[in-house]
Amino acid sequence: VLLLWCAAEVRLRHRVRRVGVSAVATVVAENDAHGQLDSAPLLSFSVRPPADGPGAVAGAGRIAELVLTRPRGHTPLRRPERFAPGASVRICYDPDRPSRAVLAAGEVGRAAVTDLLWSALAVGCLAAGAGLLAAAGS
Repeated sequence: VLLLWCAAEVRLRHRVRRVGVSAVATVVAENDAHGQLDSAPLLSFSVRPPADGPGAVAGAGRIAELVLTRPRGHTPLRRPERFAPGASVRICYDPDRPSRAVLAAGEVGRAAVTDLLWSALAVGCLAAGAGLLAAAGS
């Protein structure tokens, strides 16, 4: 299950980076102690609703929606200094679900290495689980 989850996350992040909408988000300061411990920063950015979306009226003004979310797939042990509150960060987001955002390729150092690390961890867990099942079966 862990291997499938890792593969699904990698695929989702690559898809959002490839076909998502580029934007610039601002890192938001957090008052919550648990949020401050999270290595993924809380991001704020504006999203304009589609012109042809449900309820759209010809000639009506469109109001931007403010989105607060954490980027998917950002898992260092400590939050890097470049994600200090007020910093600007390039992101890509899914236009259908704006809360599904990822850091842009240039913002993520060694994205392929990180994805490979998590995939290797999943394969290792899969092998350990198979070994435990084999040992329990004998």
